Amino acid sequence: QVQVVESGGGLVQPGGSLRLSCAASGSIFSINDMGWYRQAPGKQRELVARIPDGGSTNYADSVKGRFTISRDNAKNTVYLQMNSLKPEDTAVYYCKALVRVDTSSRVYQYWGQGTQVTVSS
Repeated sequence: QVQVVESGGGLVQPGGSLRLSCAASGSIFSINDMGWYRQAPGKQRELVARIPDGGSTNYADSVKGRFTISRDNAKNTVYLQMNSLKPEDTAVYYCKALVRVDTSSRVYQYWGQGTQVTVSS
């Protein structure tokens, strides 16, 4: 089985920074794609940032210039550096990994349990 675990959330003042980590472990052959999503109260879950294996990145317009996603392939880990945080960034942040578990072309989707980010003074 594959496990995806997020960490690094917490309470931060507006304008502050947080760095989220997401580590995938288990029966992993390779990870094709990893990304961060968030869900605020009363809103649908939305894409924050993603980084495919090829190294390209994709960001929501609301976080461009403030957030940076990166991967450490050796550790099967993805990071989200969040700077200049705003109250509207408050949400539960979820990590998603698209994983190959063997040499086949099949890709499986795994989600973490989420980590709370609260931006408040």
